[in-house]
Amino acid sequence: MRVHLVVPIIALQFLPAPGASVVDYECTTTATGQKQQVKVNIELTVPERAAVNENLTIVWRGTYVTGSELRAPSTGLEGSLKLYAYAGISGIPRLTSATGVSRLGTITPGQPIPLPTAPVNLTTTPQDKGEGTVHAAAINIGPNPQNPLIECEVTNKSALTEYPLAVEDSAGTTTPTTSPTDTDEDETSDEEDGTGATTPEVTTTVTTTTTPEGGVDTGAGGEAGPDGRALMLVGSLVILSSAGGLMLRRRPRRNAP
Repeated sequence: MRVHLVVPIIALQFLPAPGASVVDYECTTTATGQKQQVKVNIELTVPERAAVNENLTIVWRGTYVTGSELRAPSTGLEGSLKLYAYAGISGIPRLTSATGVSRLGTITPGQPIPLPTAPVNLTTTPQDKGEGTVHAAAINIGPNPQNPLIECEVTNKSALTEYPLAVEDSAGTTTPTTSPTDTDEDETSDEEDGTGATTPEVTTTVTTTTTPEGGVDTGAGGEAGPDGRALMLVGSLVILSSAGGLMLRRRPRRNAP
């Protein structure tokens, strides 16, 4: 007896990468106004740490959902074109988006526009700390950001995957301390007594004279001291004696009768 095994054929479906979010876009060709409904699997890699005034990079990866690709106009697109990818940021002051750019390959009229195979780095610089979320945002195609040839806007914002983002103070930022700072002993104007209380230092200016070693003060008057007064007395007597001698020598001679 033969047994026939029936193996069901299951249609394979390309699933988005782990962590990816299916983003619905409405893409408009600016030259003609033609609109297309496009679906892209987008995965964002958000850094674990971000700091104020430091460059923040979010990695963007995107692949089409099969059957919902963005096609080039039948007339084609001219020039060297780039894809501009955006991420929206909410919950952090003065930080709303990040932007990245990648050059596109050959675009064939009427065919799907190939998405970058390499990850796209979206960059921004936070100015304030805080906690918020990051989600996929618009996609534009053109020669530069100011002149998009195709603009794709998100139509399912409420269904997007939100990635947490925390911005902290930069590593070089320090918080001022409120504790008192010890003052060097040479710079303080107070001194402590035995009780631990502080008494303002009183500065007294004293004028002194210098006494040569082995001698007396070179000053005079009441500060001369006993030795000084004795010397002055002796000197006065010598002067008086000299003056008397001069007077005797000058006495005129009398003529004899």
